[in-house]
Amino acid sequence: MSSSPFDRSDYPTLTESIYLNQASLGLIGRSAVDAMHRLLDGIARHGNLYMTDEDEVNFLDALRGRAARLFQTEAHQIAILSSASELLGQVPLMLPPPSGAKVIAVATDFPAITRPWLRLAERGECRLQLVDDNPDTDLTADLIARIDEHTSLMAVGSVQYATGSVVDVPRLRAATAAAGVRLVIDATQGAGAMETKTEAWGADIVVSSGYKWLGGHGGAAIGVLAPAILDMTPPLPGWMGAPDPFEFDATRMLLAGDARRFTQSTMSYVSVVGLTTAIDQLLTVGVEILEHHAARLAHLLVGAVEPYGWRPFRHLDDHAASSHIISLGRQGDELAGMLDRLRAVGIVCSARGGRLRVSLAPYNDEDDIAALVDALV
Repeated sequence: MSSSPFDRSDYPTLTESIYLNQASLGLIGRSAVDAMHRLLDGIARHGNLYMTDEDEVNFLDALRGRAARLFQTEAHQIAILSSASELLGQVPLMLPPPSGAKVIAVATDFPAITRPWLRLAERGECRLQLVDDNPDTDLTADLIARIDEHTSLMAVGSVQYATGSVVDVPRLRAATAAAGVRLVIDATQGAGAMETKTEAWGADIVVSSGYKWLGGHGGAAIGVLAPAILDMTPPLPGWMGAPDPFEFDATRMLLAGDARRFTQSTMSYVSVVGLTTAIDQLLTVGVEILEHHAARLAHLLVGAVEPYGWRPFRHLDDHAASSHIISLGRQGDELAGMLDRLRAVGIVCSARGGRLRVSLAPYNDEDDIAALVDALV
C-alpha cells in the first residue's frame, strides 16, 4: 500500500473529494493554514502595533533561508516576489535581445513565460521561435536543435504544465552556455515535487510560484538569480529593494547588494508565512521521498488505465516524463463530459491541452488512484 507521506487529515478537502489537481490551485496543509491564521489574527490585523518597521524589513528572511535550502542555492541569490509573473514580465527589459535576435520558447508553455516575448516580437524587437512539445521526441533535444548564431535567449518551463514533459535543464544549460545564450527557467510545476538544483542548473533566472507544489497560497513566489544578475538595476525597482527601505530616500536609487533589490513592495505577508511553513514540511520529509511517492502512484495509474485505451502523453519510461503530472488521452472521449462525470463522483482534475491532467501530490494515496481508475474505465 502506497500511503501518503503527508498526514491526510491536514487536508480537510480530502474528506469531500479526491483531489488530483495540485498543478492548478493546490491544497494547503493545516500547518501552513495555522501559521497564516496566527499571523493574521495576532499581528497583521493590528497594523504596526505588533510589527515594527525593523520587523517588516526582516520578515522575508525566514522564507529566503528556507527557499535557499529547497532550491539548493545561496540565500543572497533568493528574491521574494508577489508572483512568478512579476519577474518573468521584466526579463525582456533585464536581458534585452539585440535587434532581430531570436528567442526560443515552447509553443504550449505557460503563457506567463511566452507573453513578454510575444509582446517584444510584435514590436519587432526580436524573433520568437516556438518549439512544439512532441511526445515522440525529446523536448530538450528539440530546444537545443533550434539554437543558432542568432539566438539570444531561451525561456522555458522546467516541467510543462499541460503534459508533464520534463526539460533536462543541466543539458540545456550546457548547450545555451556554449552558444552564449541566456537561459530563463520557470520551475513552478517542478519545484516541491522534484529536486530543483538551481546551483547546478546555472540558469540566469529561475522562478517559481508558491501556490502549487510548494504548498503555499497565492501572493508569494521565489526567484533565484545568477550572480551576474545581482548587479543589475531592476527594470521596475520598488521601495522594498533598498538596503534600508524605511529610509524613504526618494532622490537616490538605493538598492540592496543582493537579490533583495528585486523585491518590489509590501506583499501578502500572510502568504509569505504560509509558504515558509509549507517549505519547512517539504524539507523535513524530503523532496526525493515525495518524488518517489508520485512515481509509485503514477505507475499504478497508468498501468491500470492503459488496457482501457488511456494513453499518457509520454510513457513513464521516457526520461522526459514527470511522475507528478500525468496527461491522459483516449480516442473518442469527450473531455468536458469526462470532467463532469469525475466531478459528479467527487474527483477533481483538470483539462489541459485537450487531455485529462492528473496531478499527484504527497497527500494522495493508492485509494485515490483506485477511485480514479474506477471512474475512467
